[in-house]
Amino acid sequence: MPHANIQYSQLDPKRRAWVCKNCYLPLFETVRDRDYKIAFEASGRTLEVMAEETPDILALLKSLVQQGKIEAVASPFIHVMLANVPPEIGLDTLKHGLDAWEKYTGVRPETGWNPECGWASYLPEIYKEAGYKNLVMDADSFFLSFPEIREATGLKYDVQGHSNKNHLFKIEEYIKDKPEYLKYLTNPSVAPNGLRMVFRSDCMANPMLWYLMGATEGYREKPVAIEELQEMFEKWQPRVAQTGQFIMPYAEDAEYIGSSAYFYVKQFNQARFFEPEPDSIVRFKALLDMAKNIGYELSTPAQVIATAKELIPNALIDNIENGAAWHGGTYKAWANTSYSLIFDPVCRMVYDGICAVRKVTGMTPELDAALKKVTSAYVSDSRWPPLPTTPGRFNVRESLDDLFAANKLIGEAMEKSGIGAKRSIYSSSLMETQIKLIENILMEQKYFGE
Repeated sequence: MPHANIQYSQLDPKRRAWVCKNCYLPLFETVRDRDYKIAFEASGRTLEVMAEETPDILALLKSLVQQGKIEAVASPFIHVMLANVPPEIGLDTLKHGLDAWEKYTGVRPETGWNPECGWASYLPEIYKEAGYKNLVMDADSFFLSFPEIREATGLKYDVQGHSNKNHLFKIEEYIKDKPEYLKYLTNPSVAPNGLRMVFRSDCMANPMLWYLMGATEGYREKPVAIEELQEMFEKWQPRVAQTGQFIMPYAEDAEYIGSSAYFYVKQFNQARFFEPEPDSIVRFKALLDMAKNIGYELSTPAQVIATAKELIPNALIDNIENGAAWHGGTYKAWANTSYSLIFDPVCRMVYDGICAVRKVTGMTPELDAALKKVTSAYVSDSRWPPLPTTPGRFNVRESLDDLFAANKLIGEAMEKSGIGAKRSIYSSSLMETQIKLIENILMEQKYFGE
């Protein structure tokens, strides 16, 4: 399940069409031209940009979704860390994400993706309320909720830590002969509220990512070879056969198919972003062909759930740590960057203003538009990553522009409703100075790669 986020940190808006053409298009063409079946997740904003800048590529995606060769997987319309925003914003943007898929492909997805897999207990509730039937979950944070696995692996959480990615193989080493754990990777399970779940893990995805990048960077003498991945896939075959029916080996960024995306920033703190990586397309095809040749059948999340022999009742998701995220990291790390600590309080002030005015006027078109804009200002990639790396200046600029727009819309809502003078409810003129204050602070900073 490659997943796409066109608002990626350090992806200049001027290069978004380049990513659509060099990453998404070859992925779709590969599925079109071969006997493949995959899931593809995209934020609603990603679909919107495709519609605006590369409508032919969106048309191909629509065709493949309607043919059943790609399962559409939805997520928030804006790539936000759901656990870091008010639940109402999360619910609204989840619905908006489903609406976008239906608008642009004619299909309303039933499977959802949680950006960065940040976890809080209410997330299954808002996904179900938004209309999702299934959710792709992070197995590593689930397994690390078991004290014996945490102790065996030695992995620890810290609110400043965003990744233990290269160490998560320790989880696999511990559970490889323990069916009581493996069953959650090889069977769908169902949350107490009825939301159905499939789990993905970095134990397979991380080696596959290094293979796609053809990277060594001082960590290996030679890049990961396809033979190593075949050995890994063959190792998992008896585990799947003995404990369930499927494995989800790859749920990673779609932008790694055709470009280096964020690989060199994330792994090595190098200012290298979205370099062309055409060989990764060839390697992705080789991966799928290898899996098929050794006996795997390609399927999608909704299909493995529909054909499951059982759905394992899973109340243990309540034990996942509030604060956890994928890669053995924490969603709180996104809330603790210098950018979040500046942005988030002001986003909350504007959101609280929407709520205060709405109590008087009800939800108006202007307030709904303001809610969408403040949601956009919460986008995770204007806050990520932490020093010494940074988001792009343009990522930060977009969120600032969203805040100015949201604030203006609240003022317009008040004027149209005849309460413009009642500035004790909300003062858009004063809030504008608050946004200008953080604009000055943020724009005066130096950004990684400048």
